[in-house]
Amino acid sequence: MLAHSRSAALEGIDAYEVRVEVDIANGLPALLVVGLPGTAVQESRERVRSALENSDLPFPRRRVVINLAPADIRKEGPAFDLPIALALLLAQRALPPASLEDVICVGELALDGSLRPVRGAVSVALLARRVGARLLLPPANAAQVAAINGVRAVAADSLGEAVSYLRGLTRPPRVEVRNRPAARQGLRLGDVKGQAAAKRALEVAAAGGHNLLLTGPPGSGKSMLAQRLPELLPDLDDGRSLEATQVHSAAGLPVESLLQRPPVRMPHHTVTLGGFVGGGNAPRPGELSLAHHGVLILDEVPEFDRRVLESLRQPLEEGHIAISRSRNNLVFPASVQLLATRNPCPCGFAGDGERACTCTPGVIDRYHARLSGPLLDRIDMHVSVPRLPATDLLESGEEPDEAAIRQRVRIAREWAIDRQGDVNARLDGRAMKVYCPLSSAAQATLTIAISRLKLSGRGFDRLLRTARTVADLAGSEEIDHDHLLEAVGYRHESAWAVA
Repeated sequence: MLAHSRSAALEGIDAYEVRVEVDIANGLPALLVVGLPGTAVQESRERVRSALENSDLPFPRRRVVINLAPADIRKEGPAFDLPIALALLLAQRALPPASLEDVICVGELALDGSLRPVRGAVSVALLARRVGARLLLPPANAAQVAAINGVRAVAADSLGEAVSYLRGLTRPPRVEVRNRPAARQGLRLGDVKGQAAAKRALEVAAAGGHNLLLTGPPGSGKSMLAQRLPELLPDLDDGRSLEATQVHSAAGLPVESLLQRPPVRMPHHTVTLGGFVGGGNAPRPGELSLAHHGVLILDEVPEFDRRVLESLRQPLEEGHIAISRSRNNLVFPASVQLLATRNPCPCGFAGDGERACTCTPGVIDRYHARLSGPLLDRIDMHVSVPRLPATDLLESGEEPDEAAIRQRVRIAREWAIDRQGDVNARLDGRAMKVYCPLSSAAQATLTIAISRLKLSGRGFDRLLRTARTVADLAGSEEIDHDHLLEAVGYRHESAWAVA
C-alpha cells in the first residue's frame, strides 16, 4: 500500500517542500526511514508509533518504508513526525484518499499524541502560500503565521484532532491573530546626563540608518546611549516585519506573532564566529542575521574576536552574509545598523584630562589595530563621548523631548524611503547623484574635506549619505554648508588620535 503526504524542511531560512512517501508491504514488522534523515528524524519512528497507539489509531504491523524526497538533501529536526503519522494512516485507508493532497503539515509529536511547535513555521507558511496549499501545524506555530496575508493555517492540538479535521468530522479551530501594539523598552535619552552632541548623533544615526562608533572613557555613558538608539526607531513596515520574523522563526526563537519593533541584538564579546554569522550541521541564523532590519550593538567592540569583527565587512556593504559549506551554500539576510562602543585605550583613560593613562604607546596602537581600517571605513559616524563634567553630574539638566526626536526621525525616514526606496545609509552611487544635490558652499566644503581627511571612495559616499540625513532632519531638499559640516564632524573622528 502506497501513500504520501506533504511537508517542508528548512535550507537556511527558506523552506522547500518535502514529499513523505510511505510503502507498507508484507514482511517482518519493521519501520525504515530513508532519504538522508538526521538523528531526530530517525527517532521519529518511536514517537510516531507511540502517538498513534496512544491516540487509538492503527499502526501497521508489517514492513514499512518511509522515504523523504528529495533524497539528496539531509533532513533535520522533528517536524516530520506529523506528516509521517498522517501518511501511515492514509496508507491504511484510515483517512479519505484525497484528504492530504492540498495540505502541507509540520509538527513534533509527543508520545501521547499532542503536537509541539517546530522552528521555521513562518518560512513554511510562505512556501504554502506560494504553492497554494493549506497549512496544518501546532497551535503555537499557527499563531505565528496567522497575520500573514494569504496563508490558510489550521491549528491542531493533537494527532487525533488533526485526523478528525481531515476526516471532515470537525471544523478547524479559529486561529487568533496575536499582534499587539508594539511595545518599547522604556529606555529614555533623559536617563543619560549631558552628552548633547552624542544624543544628536544618535538622532542622525536613527534617521538615516547609519553605522555609529562611540569612543570614550569608562562611565561616560557610551553603553547607555547605545541601548537607547533603538527607542528612537519607528515600527517596522509589513515587509520588513515579515522578513525579521522569518529569521527569528528559522532560528527557533519563541515568536508569538509578527515582530513590529526593530530587533535588537547585543551579543557578548565571547561570541563565536559560528554563533555570530550562523552555521552548524543544519545551518541556523546567527546574531548578525537575528538583527536583520534592526540594530546590532557591540559593546566594547575591540574585545571581540578579530574574525568575528572582520565578518562584518560584507554584511555592512551588501545587507546579507554568504555561508559556504561542503554540502551547500546559504545566504542569510543581514541588513543591520551597527552601533559599537569602545574605550580610547585598554585602561580607558588615554587623552583624559582628569586621570592618567597607564598604557604604553605600543599597547594603545595594538588596541586600536583590533579594528581594521577597512572595517572602520564602513562605519559612517565616529563620535567622541568625553568624560562628564561635574556640572552635568550634579545638575539634572534639561531632558530632551524624545517624542519630538522620534517624530523627526520618523519623518526623515519616510521622506528618504518615499524618495529613493530605502534609508539614506543604503543609497548607492547612482542614487546619490540624483538625491544629494549640493549648494555651492557645500561643494567648496566637500572639496576641502576630501583633501584634509584623505577620504577613500567609500568614505566619501558615507560622508555624503550622512549629510543627506542631516539635511532631511532640517527639512531641506538641498545639502547645504552647515549640513555637510556636521557630517564632516562625525567622519573626522575616524582619524582617532590620542592627545
